[in-house]
Amino acid sequence: MFDIGFWELMVIGVLGLVVLGPERLPVAIRTVRSWIASARSFSQSVKTELSEELRIHELHSNLKKAEESNLENLSPEISESLRSLKEAAEMVNRPYQTSTNEVKETEPTNTAESEEVNQINEDKIP
Repeated sequence: MFDIGFWELMVIGVLGLVVLGPERLPVAIRTVRSWIASARSFSQSVKTELSEELRIHELHSNLKKAEESNLENLSPEISESLRSLKEAAEMVNRPYQTSTNEVKETEPTNTAESEEVNQINEDKIP
């Protein structure tokens, strides 16, 4: 990344040890490491956001091209963009359909367990 060799790291380490001392050097190293990690995560999030914005812009321009040609004789790229937009529109129209299916699948279906619960409930009721 910075193209630093072993001897350069040794010089930086010795200077840090002399300037900061043995008590504060580990804290300084952790602080610098956290700064580098936060900078990396920030750059990754910016990269992801920019690529998503570029993809949205490309889909929008492909949609305009498709509308100009009245959705006839579309190139494969534009037809793929239209298919992607249609899928996104369908997902927006039914956002909770998959989550209700997941809930139904996770409900217990053990009949022996439910019979035990019913038996206990019957014993408690006078």
